[in-house]
Amino acid sequence: MSSKNPHKRGGMFEGATHVIFANAKKLRKSMTDAETVLWMHLKAGINKFKIRRQHPIGLFIVDFYCHEVKLIIEIDGSIHNEPTTKEIDESRQKGFGKQGLHRY
Repeated sequence: MSSKNPHKRGGMFEGATHVIFANAKKLRKSMTDAETVLWMHLKAGINKFKIRRQHPIGLFIVDFYCHEVKLIIEIDGSIHNEPTTKEIDESRQKGFGKQGLHRY
């Protein structure tokens, strides 16, 4: 096991609280149909890179995440067309970009 703490700066769980982890666990149990279909293809990994589902990053939970290449994959439904949700998404994306994360 690595001695690097995943909750520290640069770690894969940087800034995530126990509440975020609890919410991520709930979301893994209630994924949307689209998330479930994609997970069936991603859960074995891609080119030996591990993909995580409903993964905490700071105050947010992303649909899918690959830590090795810092890749976030989101399955956005119609709620993301709402003006308020768009603003939140844009702010979240800026934060991810500052951490060197790529969102698709």
